[in-house]
Amino acid sequence: MTKLAHWYRNVEQSGFKNFSNLLNTITFNYQSILNYFDNRSTNASAESFNAKSLSIS
Repeated sequence: MTKLAHWYRNVEQSGFKNFSNLLNTITFNYQSILNYFDNRSTNASAESFNAKSLSIS
C-alpha cells in the first residue's frame, strides 16, 4: 500500500469532515497522482497547448 493510501485511510477513519473535498479529489485523480510520482509525467504540456489555443481565439 502506498503512503498516499495509508494517509487517505487514516484521514477517512479520523472522521474529519473538513477533508471530504480533498478525499474526493484524491479518489477521482488517484492514478494520475501516482503516475506523477512514478514517472514524473503530467499533462502540463497539454494544458499549456489548450491555454495558448484559447488565447488565440
